[in-house]
Amino acid sequence: MKNKIGQGIKSDILSWWLLIVVPLVGIAVVNLPPNWRFISDKFSSRSPENLDANYRYHFSESLRNNPNQKEAIQQEIAFYQQRLAVDSRSGLNRAALAGVYLKMARATGEGGWFLLAEQAAERSIADLPFDNKGALLVLARIAEARHDFATALRFAKQVGSDNEDAIALSVTSHLAMGKVNEANAAAEALVNRIPNLGSLTLRALVRESQGRDAEVLQDYRQAMAAEEPGEVAGSARARSLLGRFYARRGQFVQAKALFLEALRLVPRYPLALIYLADLETRQGNYREAEGYYSKVSAYSGPVETVFDRIVDRGMARVKDLQGDAIESRRLRDKAEAGLRQEQVSGSGGFGHRRDLASLLLEKGRSQDVAEALALMQDEVKIRRDAVTLDTLAWALSASGEWQKADRVMAEIMRSGIRDAGMFYRAGAIARTLGKDTESRAYFQKSKAIDPNFDDRSRQALGLGSYEF
Repeated sequence: MKNKIGQGIKSDILSWWLLIVVPLVGIAVVNLPPNWRFISDKFSSRSPENLDANYRYHFSESLRNNPNQKEAIQQEIAFYQQRLAVDSRSGLNRAALAGVYLKMARATGEGGWFLLAEQAAERSIADLPFDNKGALLVLARIAEARHDFATALRFAKQVGSDNEDAIALSVTSHLAMGKVNEANAAAEALVNRIPNLGSLTLRALVRESQGRDAEVLQDYRQAMAAEEPGEVAGSARARSLLGRFYARRGQFVQAKALFLEALRLVPRYPLALIYLADLETRQGNYREAEGYYSKVSAYSGPVETVFDRIVDRGMARVKDLQGDAIESRRLRDKAEAGLRQEQVSGSGGFGHRRDLASLLLEKGRSQDVAEALALMQDEVKIRRDAVTLDTLAWALSASGEWQKADRVMAEIMRSGIRDAGMFYRAGAIARTLGKDTESRAYFQKSKAIDPNFDDRSRQALGLGSYEF
């Protein structure tokens, strides 16, 4: 029996990017190394055969007319820069430019665009201090990215409760703070106001955090029925998130079909590529997993992005599973160096303590565990979503504080979330504390949630193995 209870690649960076990228109306968000040519640069123009008909994208014309994402955003940036060259004191034009900078940040994952967006929004408010909702919303999203949820909610309140984007921000901020009831109320209000792709996808995320699986699927079906041809990136994002939901329920065929459909809509879409790589890792298809991770790196190019840490950790996990401890250690060291640099750099505070903590816990040295616990004890003061609490429980159990870890897992269970890894961790902690009946119930629940949650899956997710 292994008593080192690790965690999977539930990336803080990725969850942060998901929060930032939760627009009410979706926005459209290099070459591969020679040894990865087996993955085509362009995915099939037809929907995957295994895809549920409810999840197919039916606007083929919009795909033919969809321009290169980055080039289209660059054109928008140039447009507003030209307008500001004529009138540099136009607060509205500068707010619009800030919004486009934020759009580029979402599309590329490059932190520098967030800082440009913040600077443009602040100057816009200086030039136009009243009724400047666009600039306030940009500042709110950046505050949210920094995990300063109180400030994000304050900006959203200034925008007004009648603004759909401000309501959406209230949903994501409350969700991150672990205030699921408040997030749910805001999501319901949003869908009642505007039942479109963005709002229904957002409500699905809230319902997933509550374990309301049937309603999650209902929301996604309604979301895709309501989508419009101009929302290609939002459509790809919704399918990626739904694919992740199916993967977490062990329904791998449907999950992969959804990821491939997302890539048909937005080729090289990082979210879909990362989820595909995770899925292939779970199934033992390590070469394919490395190929998808490599496509994310090729998409990012030479500039450091939020995706690089995810790729390094994912590739480290694959190397672990292949028995290549030296390369795995190198990749983790690289990811750690990048995460530490983000903590101390002038990047505007876009550090990711939870990611750094989970990486240190994977390394498992006593000094790393102590630092990880300190990081998580600070993080939960501002954020108490299920993944953050799960990471805290991991740090506590690794430190031998099993009773505290057990209480944290009980808090997670009260939220209603259905996550096989979390139930498995709860079972492992209960087993250590001698709660055998409770432990068996948790393990059985884990298997019921995801019937494919086998030993290889647990190893791929960094969890120890227990008999039950």
